[in-house]
Amino acid sequence: MRRIISILVENEPGALSRIAGLFSARGYNIESLTVAPTEDDSLSRMTIVTHGSEQIIEQITKQLNKLIDVVRLLDLTEGRHIERELLLLKVIATGPDREEIKRLVDIFRGRIIDVDGETYTIELTGPGDKLNAFLDTIPSSGIVEVVRSGVSGIARGERALKI
Repeated sequence: MRRIISILVENEPGALSRIAGLFSARGYNIESLTVAPTEDDSLSRMTIVTHGSEQIIEQITKQLNKLIDVVRLLDLTEGRHIERELLLLKVIATGPDREEIKRLVDIFRGRIIDVDGETYTIELTGPGDKLNAFLDTIPSSGIVEVVRSGVSGIARGERALKI
């Protein structure tokens, strides 16, 4: 089962390493990891996407809560939440393909952010499924480079990850 775990951690050197080490030492995989400072300079917010059974996720959360760097933890997938990811894609855009790529970008509500000779650089945000669907529409032979940010998520409504 796919889980999105959001963590407030102390913004200190080594915090990311200790959390990633916890996953590595126990043989758990991190599918996606994003980290950035919060409005409080002493804290960072980390969003981890992982897979596992209920028992494995429970074990992960218990182990994370034991780490001194972890201030608070929230499993976003336990309630209503919003998740987004950023995709930057560089594609070959020549001849009749140029207009077709523009059309696809419009359909998926993306933006062409750079045009350079024979390439377009495209920006697209949304849930991972939307980004995957977009990538499936682009011929792989035309893809030059793909960059994805990983999942960022936030709980909906009153539920929040804060001190």
